[in-house]
Amino acid sequence: MTGFLRLAEDIAREAGDMLLAKRPTMSEEVETKSSPTDVVTILDKASEELIRERILAARPGDRILGEEGGEAPGESEVRWIVDPIDGTVNFLYGLPDWAVSIAVEVDGRVVAGVVNAAQRGEVYTAALGEGAWLDGERLRCTIGVPLAQALVATGFGYSVSRRAVQGEVVAAVLPRVRDIRRGGSCAIDLCSLAAGRLDAYYERGINQWDYAAAGLVATESGARLGGLLGRPVSPDFALCAAPGLFEELHDLLVPLDPERDA
Repeated sequence: MTGFLRLAEDIAREAGDMLLAKRPTMSEEVETKSSPTDVVTILDKASEELIRERILAARPGDRILGEEGGEAPGESEVRWIVDPIDGTVNFLYGLPDWAVSIAVEVDGRVVAGVVNAAQRGEVYTAALGEGAWLDGERLRCTIGVPLAQALVATGFGYSVSRRAVQGEVVAAVLPRVRDIRRGGSCAIDLCSLAAGRLDAYYERGINQWDYAAAGLVATESGARLGGLLGRPVSPDFALCAAPGLFEELHDLLVPLDPERDA
């Protein structure tokens, strides 16, 4: 796992440096994907191309799943899960909450993850069973926080109908917690939870490339990551918090039916 982590970190740092050097302005060419608010820049694609090239140069038989390029087949049991820019809207607007995210999965289990929050100058790393780290400091999520004192992060989808439901859910959650934060990057939210900067996180509609690396950072910090009603984390729903708070927030969310459509 050390070799996987070192390679992932080297590549994530290189991609982050490239993105910092070529940061776009609002006049840059921007495309949309699932909706007019779901944007992709030419640098999302350039970052993923760089990452794919570096992985295949070092490990030509591995599979790669990337947000922009989809799944590339390979012969080995290793799969790399890549988000070239998590938080593209933040990146486009010059906000700091965006990251390059690279995870390594072996036989279906994530064993290493790197999240390079390049504009923040922070690189989060984790290896299965070996803890989560930021700049040489071991990360541990905050424990013992009751729901009423929890700082909770969330995010919103791209479709109008999903946003309508998410607005109803957050309106019901807000009076029950310390406050709500919406940073715009699932990966950074999960890493912030691992670092004790947030107490909990929930969101519907994130993808595997959003949470694969950061999810390992969070769980290696002591947090619990899952879905609702005992299901695993998935694009259907993600909930993350320290044990105890996880269950409290879960029980608040379930009756609100956050997975429904308007």
